[in-house]
Amino acid sequence: MENEDNPETQEEKNTQNIDELEKENNPNEITENDDIKPTDVVEFDNSEEEIPEENLGIKISNDAVATYAGIAVSEVKGVYGKGGTFSGITEALSGKKNITKGIKVEVDEKTAKIDVNIVVIYGARIPDVAFEIQSRVKKTVENMTGLMVSEVNVNVLGVHPIDKEDEAENNVEEDI
Repeated sequence: MENEDNPETQEEKNTQNIDELEKENNPNEITENDDIKPTDVVEFDNSEEEIPEENLGIKISNDAVATYAGIAVSEVKGVYGKGGTFSGITEALSGKKNITKGIKVEVDEKTAKIDVNIVVIYGARIPDVAFEIQSRVKKTVENMTGLMVSEVNVNVLGVHPIDKEDEAENNVEEDI
């Protein structure tokens, strides 16, 4: 014979009562006590989370997107530098490092197309470097701006040869 005053039995009853109340208040909610089979169709109510179709008047400039892309490119191993003649001249005249050097961006309402001009370090495998640039730029720009990146074109302008200064730096790093 079962004892009604048993604390475990009382706790189970309380849990069942709470589950029943929650089910009454949220009839579409699935709980762990519901028997759902793999063949059952489960519908989700996403009416609370409406995502706006437009940017609500927000315009992201090409320069802002180029800055995010430039930072992403500078983090890729195997990139010696970014190229572009006009931006190189302005960088030399102003004395400031231009993070958007070698980056060309076209932004529409919801999409961005990005061209990246780079110089790779001698010994770096160009397809690997280009793929890493495409991946990082796409991920960074999409995460930070909300724009969909439709293209990331990587143009390799050249290969930077290893000179004596580079060798000396590499030898010092290896000795450490």
